[in-house]
Amino acid sequence: MIFDAATIEMIQKGIWETLYMVGLSSAISYLIGIPLGIILVVTAKDGIRPIPLLQSILGVAINLLRAVPFIILLIMVLPLTEALVGTVVGSKAIVPPLVIAAAPYIARMVESSFKEVDAGVIEAAKSMGASTFQIVWKVLLPEARPSLLVGAAISITTILGYSAMAGFVGGGGLGAIAINYGYYRYELGLMLVTAAILVIIVQIIQEVMMKLSRATDRRIR
Repeated sequence: MIFDAATIEMIQKGIWETLYMVGLSSAISYLIGIPLGIILVVTAKDGIRPIPLLQSILGVAINLLRAVPFIILLIMVLPLTEALVGTVVGSKAIVPPLVIAAAPYIARMVESSFKEVDAGVIEAAKSMGASTFQIVWKVLLPEARPSLLVGAAISITTILGYSAMAGFVGGGGLGAIAINYGYYRYELGLMLVTAAILVIIVQIIQEVMMKLSRATDRRIR
């Protein structure tokens, strides 16, 4: 395939759309996923404020959402997507299903990170009369920060993979280019280029998050 000006412009637009979808959906997913993860940890049987029933109900709901393959979820929530953004095609329409798919995943990642925090540190905070909010804000979040950043690298690259799949149902971005031009039109060169760009984006995300994780890890100072 000849990469003329129009093709290059299309790839540039695809990169922007991909970054838009992944960036916005990641931000919203974390705004939802972090509180959910905190609730899962705090209300667990051995948590700071045990509420086993709430923890069980929330855990089941999160597991159910995580169990649905993204491509099926994408189709299931089309009416909700249209109600929220007014369309079911393009990069804007992929954000709601990406958030629905990613927020439960992030909640579990956050829960896992918090569970890595030394129980002795939490008990020490309790003994000094710290409130639940203070323990979460001043103990759990700072102590779990390196693990949260590693989890963010995994979560964001997962969202990037989801965004690529959205090309099958009219989503935008690099995934749509790879599917519509590389797959359906048998343009192998274009498919390889889009795949390479996606790999580069993943590597950048991984490197940035891992460096931030190492910079905030008190154990290696």
